[in-house]
Amino acid sequence: MSKIVKLGLCAGEGEAGVPSRILSGQPATRLWNEYTDAGGRFFSGIWSSTEGSWAVDYSEEEICVILEGRVRLTGEDGTARDFGPGDSFAIPAGFKGTWTTIEPVRKLYVIYEPA
Repeated sequence: MSKIVKLGLCAGEGEAGVPSRILSGQPATRLWNEYTDAGGRFFSGIWSSTEGSWAVDYSEEEICVILEGRVRLTGEDGTARDFGPGDSFAIPAGFKGTWTTIEPVRKLYVIYEPA
C-alpha cells in the first residue's frame, strides 16, 4: 500500500535559493519539497519568498495555493493577476512573464513536469 504524505510540515530548514532572473528587490526563496513521485516528474510541498520580482518561463504545470502573503503574476501580454491568502490558481506550461512577491509569501505547490 502506498504511503499518504501530509503536506505543510516544513521539516527542517528547507532549501534556500534565489531566483535566477531578478528584476527588482533582493528576493530569497525557501523550498520544502515534501513529495516526489517515483518517476521524478510530480512534486508537492511548501515554497516561500521575500519581496521582489523576477522573470519566469514555465516548462512545468503548477497549481498554487497562497497560504500567506501576496503575489502578482504578469504575463508577457501585460495582463496582471494578484493573489493572496486562500487564493488558488494554475500556471500552465509555456507561461512567460513576471512573478512579483508583494508581501512575504508562503504557498502550497503541486508541480507536474511533462516529458
